[in-house]
Amino acid sequence: MKLKGLVWFFAIALTLISIWELSYTWVVRGYEGKVKATAEGIVKKQYPTVNQKGEDFALLVKNRMQHILDSTKDKAIYPVIGTSYQKCKENELNLGLDLQGGMSVTMDVSLEKLISSLSNSPKDKALVKALQTANAQKATTNVDYVTLFTKAYKDQNPGSRLSTIFFSQKNKILETDSDEAVTEKIRGVAKEAIKQTYEVLLKRIDKFGVAQPNISLDENKGIITVELAGISDRDRVKKLLQASANLQFWAVYNLEEIRTSYQGAAVSLSKYLASTSADSTAADSVKKAKYDAVLYQLLTPLDASGEKMALKQQFNFAARTKDTSKLNEYLALDVVRNNFPGESKFLYGVEVKPGSGDKFEAYIPVYLVKTVGGGENATMDGESVDEAFQGFDDKGKPSIKMNMTNAGARKWADLTRNNVGRPVAISLDDIVYTAPNVVGAIEGGQTEISGSFTIQQAQDLATTLKSGKINAPAKIVADQTVSATIGESARNGGLMAFGIAFLVIFALMLVYYNTGGWVANISLILNLLFTVGVLTAMSFTLTAAGIAGLVLTVGLAVDTNVIIFERIKEELTKGKNYPTAVNDGYKRSLAPVIDAHVTTFLTAAILFYFGLGPVLGFATTQMLGIVLSLFCGILISRLITDFWTNKNRHFNYFTAVSKKIFKHASFPFTKYRKVAYGISVVVLLLGVGSFFNGFHEGVEFKGGRSYTIKFDNAVNSDQVRDDLKKALEGDNPVIKNVEDKKHLNITTAYLKGQDNADAQVQQKLYEGLKKVLPATATYDDFAKNYIQGSQTVQPTISEDLKKGAVKATIFSILIIFLYILIRFRDWRYSFGTIVALLHDVFVTLAVFSFFKNIVPFPLEIDQHFIAAILTVIGFSMNDTVIVFDRVREYSKGTKAEDKENVINRAINDTLSRTIMTSLTVFLPILILFIFGGEVTRGFAFAMLIGVITGTYSSIFVAAPILVDFAKDKPLGEAEIISTSDAKTTAKPALAKKA
Repeated sequence: MKLKGLVWFFAIALTLISIWELSYTWVVRGYEGKVKATAEGIVKKQYPTVNQKGEDFALLVKNRMQHILDSTKDKAIYPVIGTSYQKCKENELNLGLDLQGGMSVTMDVSLEKLISSLSNSPKDKALVKALQTANAQKATTNVDYVTLFTKAYKDQNPGSRLSTIFFSQKNKILETDSDEAVTEKIRGVAKEAIKQTYEVLLKRIDKFGVAQPNISLDENKGIITVELAGISDRDRVKKLLQASANLQFWAVYNLEEIRTSYQGAAVSLSKYLASTSADSTAADSVKKAKYDAVLYQLLTPLDASGEKMALKQQFNFAARTKDTSKLNEYLALDVVRNNFPGESKFLYGVEVKPGSGDKFEAYIPVYLVKTVGGGENATMDGESVDEAFQGFDDKGKPSIKMNMTNAGARKWADLTRNNVGRPVAISLDDIVYTAPNVVGAIEGGQTEISGSFTIQQAQDLATTLKSGKINAPAKIVADQTVSATIGESARNGGLMAFGIAFLVIFALMLVYYNTGGWVANISLILNLLFTVGVLTAMSFTLTAAGIAGLVLTVGLAVDTNVIIFERIKEELTKGKNYPTAVNDGYKRSLAPVIDAHVTTFLTAAILFYFGLGPVLGFATTQMLGIVLSLFCGILISRLITDFWTNKNRHFNYFTAVSKKIFKHASFPFTKYRKVAYGISVVVLLLGVGSFFNGFHEGVEFKGGRSYTIKFDNAVNSDQVRDDLKKALEGDNPVIKNVEDKKHLNITTAYLKGQDNADAQVQQKLYEGLKKVLPATATYDDFAKNYIQGSQTVQPTISEDLKKGAVKATIFSILIIFLYILIRFRDWRYSFGTIVALLHDVFVTLAVFSFFKNIVPFPLEIDQHFIAAILTVIGFSMNDTVIVFDRVREYSKGTKAEDKENVINRAINDTLSRTIMTSLTVFLPILILFIFGGEVTRGFAFAMLIGVITGTYSSIFVAAPILVDFAKDKPLGEAEIISTSDAKTTAKPALAKKA
């Protein structure tokens, strides 16, 4: 073996690096275990009556433990080197949200408002129409938003120049600029805005106090993904991340100033509604009377003596919360809006909810504020503020205090001086938080936002202001919340599956390959050590899908040794001595090993490129495991073998079991190829039929909301289906049992695509589940204690995911076709490969379609399913390439030999390899299916199907196709067989064995 020294160097270096990186995790776990024990002791003393097995006790321990950890973050906990807890925590192996609980969001940076703000006339109808067209097209294409908008504008306004609506010194756009130049300048501003949004979100996330927050940006797609471990306050996270921090100061119209405008609007609306009414039988006078009071009912005017008016707050109108949607619709009508001053804008305040004993309904204050500059600009904005922080008002209630810049102080003094005796409104993201009456000019540049804030809300608002305004707001298009309980369950299940799979494969190698199995097992251990160590060094986050990748790595890691060992056994059977057999075994196995790993790596790389969220963890783990499998399976195992051989000792690769299995196999596989073709045609028809029969799409692909609900007692999904359907206003939810009968997963499309509808959907769920909840359970109890996890996916992101899945599958098949074509230089090999791969994919699709309502576990088409399909495509190549490589080898100088004999001989001689490589992958996946939990069960089931059908297609589909398509042409050339290969009758040389 060449370059032994280099292999030794990398092996030792990787071992030391991996142990060093993992040591941080061991130290942190040990320290946190001691802190937990201390916290439990303190809680037991302070709360002796609390049930130590209950949730209250666990929560108290968690809070106390967090307090101790926060106060000791700078304490040195690493022996000898004295690294602090905080530093060790930053370097430990990260656990994903699905393994420890927390929240993840996917945010789409919106460029619509940015482009609108860049224009000279944001309300221009041509501009608005082009933006609407771009929004509609965005969901169905990968073209960037700026290109979509500019194309739509030019198509809809032929002859108009973009520069006429965008020329500005601030944006460096000239009236003489071409459309192409304007487009590039807008694109440049958009890219900067996306980066700025990302940077602002980084500042906000720091305020959550998460030890290891994870945020990443895809600049091309304008997608930002955020993971916050341990965070459970979903509403707080969504509010803080989506705020644009657009702080504005407004002069407010007095009601007397606009009373005539209001009355004119009411009359205009009444006439408009009467003229558009479908009630053709009613007289005009009756219609008018019916609609006269509509605006008053929706937008009730209040004066300074109104009983609903908040202390020191003066607003023009009040609107019931439930009426705001209809009110927005009417205020947008030109017949209504044109009655009010041109330089004005309606803004909502903070909702006022009725207290105990109050008779009024929840309502929202409505303000008509004065705009400046002919657009929607305020007299002052957030650029005038230098500092913002949480404080307390004169009544001791939490508030947000602000210090102005010098220029801002002057503007604030002028604004208050010009509005003495009238209100000045302060809004954040178009919500008025305070509107006090001005008594006199305020000098010094200090003010505050007061209201009914908690300290946490005031701190979050101050954080939003300090982090800065976002020019291109990011909208949450997908979010997922996982409780700590579900996370712990997934973690325990995944680790159990990994441990059992490791022990089973470890034992199998020894049972089947005797002392040679130790070589495979040492390589396996090092492979796993290196994989986890490198992932830790890369700050990789281990998810449930990542554990599934590790379980799969257990099987793939020994595949390399299986292929090599089977070839060594063949060479020994031919009569070669041990050194020659080992050398030829490694040499002749190199090509199929590399081919198998390259095809699997390519599919994993495609999955990585198109994947999102947890699937990325699986793809990353798999790619790294494949590379290290080659290093350990070929180089490390050869190093171990040579080390032992140099001591004049040899590993035994035979056992009593392996000597008998597949010995002298001579099955006429090609004889039954037409039967196999018939089966493949049936599979093809079932695969096509599956698209008509339909699938159960996961929430990732169909959009909507999914909730995991925990109940006190076992619940039958059929018991709640009708009640939920009624509560969700006719929507038919998908209901599945999860883990046990006490957990249900409910997926609904109710209010799909609507923003800020989470609370409304949860309220409907509560109403539909009341019969199976305790009689004393309130809505707040349900939201806090019974919802264990949730996921929301907007239709825009679900469409992107579906398209990405289709592209990933097609690209995988095409890339493998090209690789096999280049590798074997014969299109027939590629054709046989593609037919086999399509066969495997269609079988899996057919099972997931036709068995979706039969099997007792969910079969969903989601990202995990796509990961399984691509992995099956890559794995199916392992066996196919091994057979093809042997066909090509046996074709050397056999033009006169019957091709069926060549192919049969190739399949039979590699049968042991084919079955063993399939078995070493099938067993870990079966264990994952049984013990891995619900998160990866669908993935594992798809892989099980794929392994079985992949083995079948390699033997009965891919190779036999060569018979019918080869005709009189040779099947390829192979390396020249050495003279030692001819000695097939001699016995293996005797040697001292381990």
